[in-house]
Amino acid sequence: MLWTLALGLWGLSRQGSVWRDEAATWQVAQRSTAEIWHMLGNVDVVHGCYYLLMHGLFEIFGPGTTTLRLPSVLAMAGAAACVAVVGRRLADRRVGLAGGTAFGLLPAVQFHLQEGRPYALVAAGAAISTLLLVSLLQGRVRAAYWVAYGGAVLMCALLNWLSLMILPAHLATLLWTRAGRGVWARWTAASAVATVCALPLILFSSGQSAQLSWIPPLTWHMLIGPAVLLLIGGVGALLDRPRVGRLSVAAVGLPLLVVPQIGLVGLSLIQPLFLDRYVLFSLLGLALLIGTVVGSALRAAGPRFPRASNWILPVVLAVAMVALLPQSLAKRSPASRVDDVMATASNVRRMKEPGSAVLFVPAARRDTKSVSPGAFTGLWDIALAESPVSSGTLKGVEAAPARIRAAMLSQQRILLVTDATGVARPVTAKRDRMKMSVLAKYFTAVADEQVRGRRVTVYERLPASTSTSGPARTPSPSGD
Repeated sequence: MLWTLALGLWGLSRQGSVWRDEAATWQVAQRSTAEIWHMLGNVDVVHGCYYLLMHGLFEIFGPGTTTLRLPSVLAMAGAAACVAVVGRRLADRRVGLAGGTAFGLLPAVQFHLQEGRPYALVAAGAAISTLLLVSLLQGRVRAAYWVAYGGAVLMCALLNWLSLMILPAHLATLLWTRAGRGVWARWTAASAVATVCALPLILFSSGQSAQLSWIPPLTWHMLIGPAVLLLIGGVGALLDRPRVGRLSVAAVGLPLLVVPQIGLVGLSLIQPLFLDRYVLFSLLGLALLIGTVVGSALRAAGPRFPRASNWILPVVLAVAMVALLPQSLAKRSPASRVDDVMATASNVRRMKEPGSAVLFVPAARRDTKSVSPGAFTGLWDIALAESPVSSGTLKGVEAAPARIRAAMLSQQRILLVTDATGVARPVTAKRDRMKMSVLAKYFTAVADEQVRGRRVTVYERLPASTSTSGPARTPSPSGD
């Protein structure tokens, strides 16, 4: 736990950078409870409980990168502790210690360890529910444990209902270990209650599925990463010498790794959903199985080299840390994310002039303004008809294209905030195409700054005699 906590606190601020996903958390957490409820009726209801939690933390501790990310650090540290306890109970102390330390070093865990999003909290809930299940299968049969198990599963579902895939993983463990009828009955009841309680969220969020339209369809190369993870886990399971009817690391860790990964692939064949963060909790199983690999090495070396075997775990840990150091440093740099709304806000603050206007292409890039409103003081958000807060959205409601065009033509100077050339997608929305067309025909770019995935371009109005003479003098910010 302390090891993972130290990894999480190392470079926590990422030099003050905040990327687009975290910007959503930041801006929503600063709204009132009523405003959050209003927004959840329109968008992002799947993250509603997380937003309300972060709203409370922002109210108590104030907005900042530490408040934004520390819950994820603490959650991952707790998850690592659960891995260590499960490994110790199912094998021995060394397997638990190896699995717990390995969990904090996994690249995906290091990424979400410092992420202001709910996935680390989901992993912690999954780790707690798995520990409780192991306790129950080992004979610690108490009603309070079953209540806690169902509560942990429900907590995960309310943070992200795709975490319910942990239930078929636990089902596989029960089948593997040939659990008794009493355990089956209580597990079924706890799982059913948790699922039923989460069902309203699942049904309501299905009406907001358009938010996932940006996720690309599943392709074979997306399966390479999961295949490697399953291969590593399979080696660990074989070394554990699994037997049907015996509660072991393999009986718990392998289903926890395999079932959510395969389940997500299956769902992605119906609707594109394949994002590894949705099944981040499956890495709990991988960590347990890695602990088994190290434990097997210790057991093999112990009889022949009793003194040297004590150094195997520290040496493996040191080698892994050194091998992953470049990646660990990269994940703690501002460049580790696709963009940085804070750096963009700094550029706007430096490049703006009083009385100018600002445009966002696409409208979702308005998150820069929502997170750093002070940087946009004195700038007229020329396309905005209704603010994100009043409209109950993340990006606000923009005016009709004709009204935006007329407003643009009344301006002498416009700042455009958009994506940097390397990450920009083609402009497809009618409103955004109109914005770019007017800028190309009637304005010329006089300043341009790109930093960490975002671009700020200053346009000034062409003289009337040249405003229809041809295309833009610089490439469009969309990268087309």
